[in-house]
Amino acid sequence: MKFPGKRKSEHYFPVNEKGRESADPEHVETEPFYLVGIDQLLVDIECSVKPDCLARWGLKKGESQILEDKAAEEIYRELKTGGRITGEFAGGSVGNTLHNYSVLSDERSVALGAITRNITLGDYAFKYIRNTSSKVDLAYLQPSDNPMGRAICFVTPDRDRTFGISKGCMNDLAPESIPAPVVEKASALLISAYLLRDEGAPIFRSTVKACEIALKARVPVVMTLGTASLIEPKRAFFRDFIARYATCVAMNDQEALALTGIKDPLLAADDALALADLALLTVGEHGLYLAGWVDEAHARKTTYPLHTKSIADYNMHEFSRPMRREDCAKPLKIYTHINPFLGGPRIIRNTNGAGDGALAALLHDMAARKYHQAKLPKSTKNLVSSLTYSSLSQISKYANRVSYEVLAQNSPRLTRGLPEREDSLQEAYWDA
Repeated sequence: MKFPGKRKSEHYFPVNEKGRESADPEHVETEPFYLVGIDQLLVDIECSVKPDCLARWGLKKGESQILEDKAAEEIYRELKTGGRITGEFAGGSVGNTLHNYSVLSDERSVALGAITRNITLGDYAFKYIRNTSSKVDLAYLQPSDNPMGRAICFVTPDRDRTFGISKGCMNDLAPESIPAPVVEKASALLISAYLLRDEGAPIFRSTVKACEIALKARVPVVMTLGTASLIEPKRAFFRDFIARYATCVAMNDQEALALTGIKDPLLAADDALALADLALLTVGEHGLYLAGWVDEAHARKTTYPLHTKSIADYNMHEFSRPMRREDCAKPLKIYTHINPFLGGPRIIRNTNGAGDGALAALLHDMAARKYHQAKLPKSTKNLVSSLTYSSLSQISKYANRVSYEVLAQNSPRLTRGLPEREDSLQEAYWDA
C-alpha cells in the first residue's frame, strides 16, 4: 500500500528500524486491505448550458433530480447536436471514490452494483469499464437486462452543477448479490444517500443488508450524502439511518445544512458528531472541516496557532487520531479546518468530484490504519483503537491536496496519483 499523503522520511511505513517489530510477510499477504462500495453505476455526461435551459427542462439549479429515460435521451440528443457535451466519463459518487482510492493507495477496491448484461464496444457500459482503474474489482457486479444509467451534469456559466439522472439499471442490485465475506473483511464499507432514495428499490434493501453485515463485523460504514434536495425532505430518516449504521459521514455545506438545519459549517460538523464518529465537511472555496472523537487520555494538542470561530480554540486537539465514540472512556470532540491547497487551481472548469477526492484520501488513511496494524501489530501506535492512521490535521492536508488534484485534472476520477516531488510544495505543509 502506498503511504497516505506525505511525511518526512522517518514516518514512512513499512518501518524496519532497529528495535521495531518486523512485519510478518505471510500474514500481510493474506490480510485484505481493500475498500468495498455499493454504487448506482452511471456514466457521467458533462455539458455546458445556460440557466434558461434548466428551466425549460424542469430542472432545479444546483440539485440532483431523476429524469425519465425518454426525457434524458431527448436532452442528450439536443446537447449532442448543439455540441455542448464536454465529456463522457465513468461516474457515480461511490464509483469515483473507489477509483480514486485505488489510484492513491495502489490497493484493490471492490464495486457492488448492477451493470447491463450485454456490453458492446463503445456503449455506456464499455465506457464505464474503460475509465475505471484496473485495481477496482468489478467481478461482483450483478448483470441486468436494463440499459446503463446516465447522469447528465449541466454546468452553468457560474460553474454551478445541476444533475439529471436517467436510472437505467442503477437500482437493480438485489440483496442476494451482496457477498457477506467480502463486506466482513473490508477496511470500510462505502455507501451514499442516493442508494436510499427509493425504499421500494432492490438497491435500498441491499444497502441495508450490507450495513447490517458491516455493523456486526465492526467494519466502518462511511456514508456520503449526495445532494441537499434528497436529504432535506427526509431529514429524520437520514439522521436515524446515520445514527444506526454510519461511522463516518461526508457532505458539503449545503448537504450539512439539510441534515442538521445549521448553516455554520463548524457547528454543523459538531452536530453530525451526535450521529456519527467522524465527519468530513467540504466548503468549496473555503476548504474543508473534519470533526471526530478521541479519548481524553489520547488527545494530542496542536502546535499550530489556536483558532476561534463558532467554537473557541476549536483546533486545540487537531493532532489527535479520531476514534469511535464507544471506544473512548472520556470522549472528547476534536476539529480541524484547512483552506484550499495553494488557494485552489488557477482555472476551475467545474467542481465535479472534488468532494469524492477528499473522501478517497480519508478512506486511504483508514485503510492504512489496518495495513499498519497488520504489519506491526505490537507497535505503540496500535495500542490505541483509532479509526485512522494519521491525525485529524494530517488527514485534512491529504484530503485537501487530493481535492486540488481532481480540480486541476478536470476529471472526477484521478488519471494519476499525487506527484512524488512538488517544487511548489513546502516540506512544512506535511509536518506534524
